[in-house]
Amino acid sequence: MSLDGQGRTLSGAGLDKAQYRAIAAFRYELRRFLSFSEAEAASAGLPAQQHQALLAIAGHPGPEAPTVGALAEQLLIAPHTAAELVSRMVESGLLAKTASTRDRRRMELTLTERSDAILGRLTAAHLEELKILEPALAKALGRLSLGRR
Repeated sequence: MSLDGQGRTLSGAGLDKAQYRAIAAFRYELRRFLSFSEAEAASAGLPAQQHQALLAIAGHPGPEAPTVGALAEQLLIAPHTAAELVSRMVESGLLAKTASTRDRRRMELTLTERSDAILGRLTAAHLEELKILEPALAKALGRLSLGRR
């Protein structure tokens, strides 16, 4: 029997089989999407992490271009790992790293034309896949509600 953080059995936490099934179904749908995403990135010649980096840079919410630190936050990796990733991507022509015009100490990341084209194709494919997966994801999310069993 599994224990929670308090040393109680999960059944003592009031969880039932339907809740386990709901979380399992949701995680399955997420894994399906991630597996699709990794395969698409590989077919475009990118490791999954580089695809994630391109997407994080293209979708950066701030008014300024993202930095290595912002990328590390988005990818949930250590700053030195992000710096190594960026170096590899600059070397392979996927990213440009330039000093900010406002603060020369700040290095900003931008996509190259090549990576922008690759990311455009990958994102279009992902949006199509999400259209297919959306009903299953919505159903799995709906089951997670504590009121539905």
